[in-house]
Amino acid sequence: MKIAANTQESQARVEHLLPQAAPAVASVLERAMAGQELSREDGIILAYTTGKDVEALVAVADHVRREVVGDIITYVVNRNINFTNVCFIGCAFCSFSTSHRAADAYNLSFEEIAQRVIEAREMGATEVCVQGGLPRGLDPFYYRDILRTIKKAVPDMHAHAFSPMEITYGTELTGMSLHDYLQMLKDNGLDTLPGTAAEVLDDDVRHLLSRKKVTVKQWVNVVTTAHKLGIPSTSTMMYGHVETPENWVDQMILLRDIQKETGGFTEFVPLAFVHQNTGLYQLGIARPGPTAEETLKVHALARLMLRGWIDNLQVSWVKLDRDLSQRTLQAGANDYSGTLIDENISRLAGATAGQYMPPAEFRKLIRAIDRVPAERTTTYEIRQVFDRHADAVPV
Repeated sequence: MKIAANTQESQARVEHLLPQAAPAVASVLERAMAGQELSREDGIILAYTTGKDVEALVAVADHVRREVVGDIITYVVNRNINFTNVCFIGCAFCSFSTSHRAADAYNLSFEEIAQRVIEAREMGATEVCVQGGLPRGLDPFYYRDILRTIKKAVPDMHAHAFSPMEITYGTELTGMSLHDYLQMLKDNGLDTLPGTAAEVLDDDVRHLLSRKKVTVKQWVNVVTTAHKLGIPSTSTMMYGHVETPENWVDQMILLRDIQKETGGFTEFVPLAFVHQNTGLYQLGIARPGPTAEETLKVHALARLMLRGWIDNLQVSWVKLDRDLSQRTLQAGANDYSGTLIDENISRLAGATAGQYMPPAEFRKLIRAIDRVPAERTTTYEIRQVFDRHADAVPV
């Protein structure tokens, strides 16, 4: 599928492809271009597109992206800190976690965490993304103490930490209410919450993926409570395994409804299922990850379904190859994720895109599709916009 490289070509492709689309698809896309909110039925029509209809969907999503957020593609300089790989949950899609008896089991000390935070700042990072396995017998206030460690090491480092699963575990360990537990974490340095552990927000699907994971109701309760306490979060969806296109649409509508209530989501991040080393795939339960067409569809669909509510749409480059990441940024997305120093979770599942992308490489890739690079904070404040064609000084 050829994707437009610039504004003029993008507009020309919309004008060329829209008349070729099936009437029902064209009708939905025309209303999306006009800024109308799409219904569940609209979303399902788009989710099931194929061939030329997908090309029209992608072209319209890119057009809407330009209208809503312009030609800037952002990235954040961050470091992942996965403080332990010991976990008792046993998610069928995960290859990162292990038992406490395993030879490769590890638990970072507070001193090691502090050192990684300091190293991250030395590499230019403004954020540390902190998540880990769920070991049994964890100290009830361990997550609070991680935050204290981060802020003591580098007081202005943004702590993007702990999934709704970890937050739920923390409330169980401490016996605190969710509200009080999140307030305690905020008081000790929690800045934003990763909206991970979402996978697919459908309890039947979640039963196949991980029976011990938080329910949809629990996930929603954590993020909405966090938002109301002034703790923003990301939002995510894992696709390409056992879910259906209806699940994509339902999840986007659920996230849109939450955003209407709280305004607390900073972005939406579709996460492609990386299948190679996972039990979910090896047992024959899941398909081998999404096709390229599915990846383009999910991102384009999200741009149109979430328009006006969650306008930052991220490409998870670590789960996609460079070429598909570039194509997805021309299918509605506007953010290239983070440098992800020390990314381990996707790598261990079988991803081959790498564990780290330097800022200069982001800028090179962004310029290659005639867009404007910009470094952002976790909450999408722009730190620096770079020249569209070359850095002013060597990097």
